[in-house]
Amino acid sequence: MTDTDQLHRFIFDNSDVRGEIISLSHSYRSVLDNGNYPDPINDLLGELLAAAGLLSATMKFDGILTLQARGDGDLSLLMADCTRHDSLRGIARLVDGARPDTRDLRQLLGHGHLAITIDPAEGERYQGIVPLEQDSLNRCLEDYFNLSEQLPTRLWLFADGQRAGGLLLQALPTKLQSQEARDNYFEHLCILADTLTGDEMLALDNTEILTRLFHQESVRLFEPRALRFACSCSESRTGDMLLSLGQKEVDAIIAERGSVEVQCQFCHQLYHFDEARIAALFAPRRTLH
Repeated sequence: MTDTDQLHRFIFDNSDVRGEIISLSHSYRSVLDNGNYPDPINDLLGELLAAAGLLSATMKFDGILTLQARGDGDLSLLMADCTRHDSLRGIARLVDGARPDTRDLRQLLGHGHLAITIDPAEGERYQGIVPLEQDSLNRCLEDYFNLSEQLPTRLWLFADGQRAGGLLLQALPTKLQSQEARDNYFEHLCILADTLTGDEMLALDNTEILTRLFHQESVRLFEPRALRFACSCSESRTGDMLLSLGQKEVDAIIAERGSVEVQCQFCHQLYHFDEARIAALFAPRRTLH
């Protein structure tokens, strides 16, 4: 029985290289159940969910990591996010009538960019952006790490509409090795990881994959983290969104339709606000002294 919806962190003893491996099934299919995408988009969304899970594991604070690819092609948006509490969600948007039959990311998105946003519960929001110049998601993410001058990082991402998975290797600041020794060892590990196939990633346990790839290395595996599909939408957040629109615009919708209905694009939850609730929403707040 393979791992489902788990992320394992691991390190290579006596080296300055770390890694993560993720396997998704139920959470991935829950995301797809909320959309109606062609197979290539299902696969890309699975890869993006796996990538979001892998990258979020590097956060040491409460917050949300979001991956978002936008372009002017048939695929206008591909988005996934993961919270520090291991909740995943994702969405894709296609132009009307588009039914792509390719997984080439650059062809699907056209001219566009990939944004990585870290939104902490406390503190300032950070966003890094890289142009989409590669045909695969993992290569675009590797471009991001290279251009942002962060630590050398490689990713391997796979999905088939039922399961998604990924592997990340990252070189750390040198403490146990010289930089030359670390770089050589990191390259050696990447050569081994390049032999990983999609069939293996999507059919085997995380631990079995690591054993096959790195059986001659000393790998220390940490306790897994469980991931799940969950949406952060709520009635309160929807009300805040309506407040941000302004009373004039919301009142115009009430006058035209009699009520305001807002449906979450991620989970399809429908929030209904009638005239009385809108009036209460915009009523002046009283402050007690």
